[in-house]
Amino acid sequence: MCGIVGYTGSDIAKNILVTGLKRMEYRGYDSSGVALEVGEGAAAHLDVIRRVGKVAGLESELSNIDSDATCGIGHTRWATHGRPSVVNAHPHTSCDGRIAIVHNGIIENFAELREELEAAAITLRARPIPRSSRI
Repeated sequence: MCGIVGYTGSDIAKNILVTGLKRMEYRGYDSSGVALEVGEGAAAHLDVIRRVGKVAGLESELSNIDSDATCGIGHTRWATHGRPSVVNAHPHTSCDGRIAIVHNGIIENFAELREELEAAAITLRARPIPRSSRI
């Protein structure tokens, strides 16, 4: 079963997100990830970290990141479609990397959503291209 946790406030987001994801570990999952909003205004971007396996692996990688981000979203995934992998782990990002999404369950109206986005001239990619476990 998937789990989603989000935070925006004045504290360090990565710590709160990891704590929330750990609290949901009992539900079962195969991968986890977070997206952190870094910077402000035109310089703002997302730092997305995804891992296969336990949240402890994600937590370890996050401990090496010096981030004072105060906004983010985290997700644990249970594979209903696609094998457990960094590519299939959430959060997923837009082609320009400015939007991150997570979802639980199967998106049954994906064809209609695709048509609507393509009609709005939004380019879709089948899968993100992983450079490493850090996207």
